Amino acid sequence: MSMGNARLGRLQAPERDVLSRQAYDALREGILARTLPAGSKLVMRDLVEQLQLSPTPINQALAALEREGLVESRPHRGFYVITLDAGDIHDIYALREVLESLAMRLAVERRPVELAKALHKIHEEQRTCCAKGRNMARYGDLDVTFHRTVWEMSGNPRLLRMSEMLMGQVRLLIATSAEVEGRLGASLAEHETILRHVDRREAELAAAAMERHVRNAGSALREHMESEPERPR
Repeated sequence: MSMGNARLGRLQAPERDVLSRQAYDALREGILARTLPAGSKLVMRDLVEQLQLSPTPINQALAALEREGLVESRPHRGFYVITLDAGDIHDIYALREVLESLAMRLAVERRPVELAKALHKIHEEQRTCCAKGRNMARYGDLDVTFHRTVWEMSGNPRLLRMSEMLMGQVRLLIATSAEVEGRLGASLAEHETILRHVDRREAELAAAAMERHVRNAGSALREHMESEPERPR
């Protein structure tokens, strides 16, 4: 599918003083909202016309999105919105199980009071999103923030860098996981279990709870993806 056939929805032409950043924000919003569907070709001519920008800031935005794992560059064919299949989800969530459980253990050991305070605040905001009209875009951003907070408080900069490599794709998958029947409530309940262990400074139990949470999310996503018709690449 070409960019010309995809709808940008609410995307607005950016101001000229922050062109690259706003091009990035506009395209990222379209990808996460799936107004730019998986597999869409991002044609420069169409982007220039729709965003009212020159190719330079758009190329910079596309390069940043590629680093984040939301678009891919195909040799001699251009940029495409990333398509993730069940195999990709298995790989991403296998990494997350190991890395996020380690990050959780380190964070509880290192900064238990700050971690508990930050995660409770995020969790309450997520519950509010679900109660007030199910603002799923905001919920997804908060879910990423919940997990990123753990990475940041782990005190391990290499873990944080590895998380940044995954989080763009994880944020994209959160939009899909919210569609899985029963998964939203289960995810909130799993966060509450994690928080109980954080409150008690039970580092190993919090790490195990995080590992189960990530495993459950990955399993639900794979089942959801496998139940859908195959999407063209």
